[in-house]
Amino acid sequence: MITLFGEAFLAAFIGLAGGIAVGSGMVAFLVVLDIIPRLAQITRSFSKIHAYEAAVVLGSLLFTWVDFSDLHLHLFPMGAALFGLFAGCFVGLLAAALTEIVNVLPILAKRVGMDSYRIVLLMAMIFGKVIGSLFEWIFY
Repeated sequence: MITLFGEAFLAAFIGLAGGIAVGSGMVAFLVVLDIIPRLAQITRSFSKIHAYEAAVVLGSLLFTWVDFSDLHLHLFPMGAALFGLFAGCFVGLLAAALTEIVNVLPILAKRVGMDSYRIVLLMAMIFGKVIGSLFEWIFY
């Protein structure tokens, strides 16, 4: 029988492990896509690359805190529009970076020896995303 302390420890361990997994995935995602160096290259601002990295880290920490807190921002309509504009720019940059990554999938499948299973690999990724999204939408 699990004690109250054991239950709390297990919940903390699962939460920490999940956070590490998601954080590592986000960092790997940003590193693989080379978003920050590519933005610095496009804008010709390599001298500010440390500021870009700090902005990503601080933004992640801030919005993680906002997500866990009961903070409610009562923005005026133009403030909400500005916030939406920045969020849309971020999503657009990620989408543009993902289109470059999709070109890597055939090369990866060939190197791993799954060239003949390329369609199956893509379909597994698509169905995994759809099923995961439906699970979250229906149950949460």
